[in-house]
Amino acid sequence: MQIQERYITDTEGNHLGVLLGIEEYQYILDELEELDAIRAYDRAKQSDDEVISFEQAIAEIENQQQ
Repeated sequence: MQIQERYITDTEGNHLGVLLGIEEYQYILDELEELDAIRAYDRAKQSDDEVISFEQAIAEIENQQQ
């Protein structure tokens, strides 16, 4: 997906914020959620913690995000 950002600027033209379409915003949120899951998996693989099932790991990650 190509993101078409639009900037909010002040009177001098300095960027103050960004406007995104709702679909673009949702896409970014979905990608961030997937990245969080990948990072959690990588941390788990590197640790010496006990092995747990995939379902239990996902449940723990979701509980941490709430």
